[in-house]
Amino acid sequence: MAFRALFLLVFAVSFTFGQGFPRPTTDVGQPDQTLRGPDGKDRTQELLKADHKANLKDLETIRQLGEEIQAELEKHDRHVLSVGAIKKLDEMEKLTKRIRGRMRRF
Repeated sequence: MAFRALFLLVFAVSFTFGQGFPRPTTDVGQPDQTLRGPDGKDRTQELLKADHKANLKDLETIRQLGEEIQAELEKHDRHVLSVGAIKKLDEMEKLTKRIRGRMRRF
């Protein structure tokens, strides 16, 4: 019984805090999708351009890592990966997740 009460209390608190602050709305009642700087200018386009540049840079890094892993696999005649290759694969995965996060932002 105490477990259920604790569960309900945690659920109610998380639901209350999960609401967050209301987003500013436009005159039609829809949430405002633009980000405004301290001077009142729209910063969405600037952020999108910066994200695009960062995505291209990360994709170039992923391409280079992929070429290095491919060369390492072709060098060996067995199905063996070195620790360095596994670390490169992990780095590729991190970069991919970072790109995906930027793409989902807006």
